[in-house]
Amino acid sequence: MTTHAPHALHSSQGPQAAQSVTLPASLDEAVAALAAMPAAVPVAGGTDLMASVNAGLLRPAALVGLGRINEIRGWQYQDGHALLGAGLTHARMGRPDFAALIPALAAAARAAGPPQIRNAGTLGGNIATAAPTGDALPVLAALEAILVIHGPGGSRREIPVSHLLAGREMLRPGELIGFVRVPLLHAPQVFLKATGRTGPGRAVASVGLVLDPARRGVRCAIGAVAPMPLRPLEAEQWVASLIDWDGERTLAPEALEAFGEYVAAACVPDQGEPVAPGVLHLRRMVAVLARRALGRALTS
Repeated sequence: MTTHAPHALHSSQGPQAAQSVTLPASLDEAVAALAAMPAAVPVAGGTDLMASVNAGLLRPAALVGLGRINEIRGWQYQDGHALLGAGLTHARMGRPDFAALIPALAAAARAAGPPQIRNAGTLGGNIATAAPTGDALPVLAALEAILVIHGPGGSRREIPVSHLLAGREMLRPGELIGFVRVPLLHAPQVFLKATGRTGPGRAVASVGLVLDPARRGVRCAIGAVAPMPLRPLEAEQWVASLIDWDGERTLAPEALEAFGEYVAAACVPDQGEPVAPGVLHLRRMVAVLARRALGRALTS
């Protein structure tokens, strides 16, 4: 049943933040509520949204809470993929049973911040907010995850996560991310990030890297250095051609070093001459992360 709690949410900044909070019990109810209230904002864990509300950057007229929708709080298997509910929390994804399925996503979830953030923040919220520093985003980009979007009237459509993050396709009025479909590669995958002084655990640069032996591929995405995760496709193809996929999958240290430099040059451009010290530092950071991620994946 859908319930309404008028005047239920107030900002710590004083002004009323929302006129009502709707708490649907299913995805269909949530979609119907959003369709009926075009100005309403969906909220799951609220870790990003409430920060914006309290900072005075957002004043939603109404909220549609997703916390009671059990169907999106777990996962299931589907044709060699995992169908992940958008309501999965970072804490749940960090557990060993999930890590055995999708190790890099579990590692990203464990790195998402302090326990209160991991307990509240959700996979769908991380995607919908699309903050550049979202830890799950480069992993999802490297995995080439697909979003299952639920819309009014029982409609369903699927879009690559990279399309949403790049703004090539957007959620339409009344739509919600219901599930995220991720391939089960049964191969090593790694998430690493470097943090700085930009906030507790907030990434300055991050990398999601997966091996795909069936396609003899390496997929890598760099996060936090741009508004969306970046895929260095030429570097991926080059290094994949050097790997003995039928043997021990080892690479010479020089090849690992070159891969890191290749990725960094692709993802952190010069931006003119002379190259600014900050750009050089970020490029070195990305090179180290990419090199270490590939090295760990190949020796796992």
